[in-house]
Amino acid sequence: MGRRASRELAMKLLYQLEVQKEDRQEQIETALNEEEGLTDSDRKYVEDVVEGVYRNIAYLDETIEKYSKGWKINRMPKVDLNILRLAIYEISFREDIPFNVSVNEAVELAKKYSTKEAGSFINGILGKVPHVRVSRQEEIKAEVNKT
Repeated sequence: MGRRASRELAMKLLYQLEVQKEDRQEQIETALNEEEGLTDSDRKYVEDVVEGVYRNIAYLDETIEKYSKGWKINRMPKVDLNILRLAIYEISFREDIPFNVSVNEAVELAKKYSTKEAGSFINGILGKVPHVRVSRQEEIKAEVNKT
């Protein structure tokens, strides 16, 4: 399938979960089982990203609000919000994905699935996000603080 298509599937799944708010694990399994051509690597990436976004949603949303001057999370288009969550998760927690790849892929997803201006909006926000990986210790601390 490839990483680009896996990222697109992950974004669609994040959007679906945002809208439907039903059983997350069931929706993930259904989406992965319905998608043809998924390799084990693709499947692991999608599961990691979707679960990682939800484990770190407070951190991701806080980061988005910090760098999106004048925009509140609840006013953003859901597609844009989930593209940003996905990209910031990759930037912050995935050591195997270079910063530029996460940004470029997010902009391309925005151009494909959102408005004409969304690519620039997303690029502007992601350009401000620090290129620093969050350690697993910080991720665990964020999870504990969330509960």
